[in-house]
Amino acid sequence: MGFDNGDGNTPNIVNTSVKRTRRYLTEREVEKLIEAARKHGRYGHRDATMILLAYRHGLRASELVDLHWHQIELNTGRLHVRRNKRGTPSVHPLQGDEIRALRRLQREQKASPHVFQSERGGPMTAKSFGTLFERLGKHAGMPFQVLPHMLRHACGYALANAGHDTRALQAWVWIATMGPKLFLVPRPLGRARCRATPDDAGGLHH
Repeated sequence: MGFDNGDGNTPNIVNTSVKRTRRYLTEREVEKLIEAARKHGRYGHRDATMILLAYRHGLRASELVDLHWHQIELNTGRLHVRRNKRGTPSVHPLQGDEIRALRRLQREQKASPHVFQSERGGPMTAKSFGTLFERLGKHAGMPFQVLPHMLRHACGYALANAGHDTRALQAWVWIATMGPKLFLVPRPLGRARCRATPDDAGGLHH
């Protein structure tokens, strides 16, 4: 799925101080959801692409549905991310499968400034994506309810388990506070294996 986080099993970084329902997805679970999206519904490619981008870039549902084509540079492989909740804008590299998926989506959809369109041609809403995501979880046979924010947490876990340090992870997914209240504290690392800082998320490689 694009992160060097081992075999895709449950992350080994967990918040053991808080007992609650699991708030993340493993890499294998994300893959199952993408496959379910491709198999079910009239807009399988659109739905699969939404899940892929939300996972790779740690997007909130509101940030995902608000994506415009002018934020995407397909020729150079860049995504200009605009964060909500007073987040800092950043530039993320796009991987090959993302570029191919977006090019296909652009060909198949009607001309619109919005990347992800509804059946009526308008922009998707966060609520409609949430409903869609829950339905795909059932199609994928998930034993628990899946919610869009789990993709954002999955991104954070995957990056941390791939060896990226806390500051780089904070820059990539834009988390105002990296305390245990959220989802992880990275395992002890030696030298950081990425070049991103909170001022330059575009340098983070995964």
